[in-house]
Amino acid sequence: VQLQASGGGLVQDGGSLRLSCAASGRIFSTYAMAWFRQAPGKEREFVAVISWNGDHTYYADSVKGRFTISRDNAKNTVNLQLNSLKPEDTAIYYCATGGSLVVGGPKDEIWGQGTLVTVSS
Repeated sequence: VQLQASGGGLVQDGGSLRLSCAASGRIFSTYAMAWFRQAPGKEREFVAVISWNGDHTYYADSVKGRFTISRDNAKNTVNLQLNSLKPEDTAIYYCATGGSLVVGGPKDEIWGQGTLVTVSS
């Protein structure tokens, strides 16, 4: 499986963006998928995860109620809707699966290349 994230950009405080992660490979639909982010000068952190069939989701406290993770297995995509964005949400956002990142993923970690979200105050 290969992952490619897109949809990042510059948005004002309070604005919205929709990130997408396109996956190659037929077995994508069997994997839990997650989003992580890394802000400048900070360590990468967990944002959200979704089960293989979309029935279960879990969010970091910092984004709960503002971000929504979803997936479309027919299109091999996982999405992250970002609402009520704040300057502290500024980061490179990565989709990922595998290893210890998620429960129900491939044996090895797989990371997309990341997409930059910048929120101006």
